[in-house]
Amino acid sequence: MNSERGTANAYLKKLIAQLSLVNKDEIDQAVKVVADAWQAGKQIITLGNGGSSMTALHFITDWNKSVFMHGGKPFRGRTLVDNMGLLMAYGNDISFQDIFIEQLKNIMQSGDLVIAISGSGNSENVVRAVQYANDNGGVTLGLCGYRGGKLKALAQHVLWVDIDDMQIAEDVHSIFGHMVMQRLCGML
Repeated sequence: MNSERGTANAYLKKLIAQLSLVNKDEIDQAVKVVADAWQAGKQIITLGNGGSSMTALHFITDWNKSVFMHGGKPFRGRTLVDNMGLLMAYGNDISFQDIFIEQLKNIMQSGDLVIAISGSGNSENVVRAVQYANDNGGVTLGLCGYRGGKLKALAQHVLWVDIDDMQIAEDVHSIFGHMVMQRLCGML
C-alpha cells in the first residue's frame, strides 16, 4: 500500500495527465451551450446517477446561486435528482429506467437544455432521458467518460473524458461545472 504522499502523487499525476489531454474546444463548446441557454432564458435541467447525480445537483446549486447573485440575471436551473420521493414514486410505479423521462414530460419545454451526466455513458435512465429530450425539442449536452457509451452518440453536444477511470472522469465533469459558473459570472 502506498503512503499518503504516494497516493496523492499517483492520483494527482493521473488527473493532471487527463486534464492535459481533454479537448479544450469541446469544453468551450459545452460552456457556450450552457451560456446560450441561460442568455435565452431557457431552463437548464441536469440529471445523472450515483456520483453523477451529485455532480448534477452541484451544478444547479452553484449556478442558480452564484450566477444570479453575481449579475442579477435569473438562472432557471433545476435538477431531476433532488426529490427522493418523486424518484422513488416513478421508480416504483413505472420503472427506474424512466425516472428522468417522466419528470421531463412534466417540465421540459422546447429549447430547454438537458445536461445528462453518466461516467460510462450507458446508464439506461440517462440515455432514455436524452432520447426523449431530443425527440421533444430539447437541447442535449452529454457528459461521459470511458468510451462514451450510448450517451456520446446520442447527445447533441458532448463533453467526453476519454479515460477508463470513473473518479477522474467525475473530477473533470466537476471542473467543467466550475468553469461554467466562472464564465457566467464574468470571471473567465
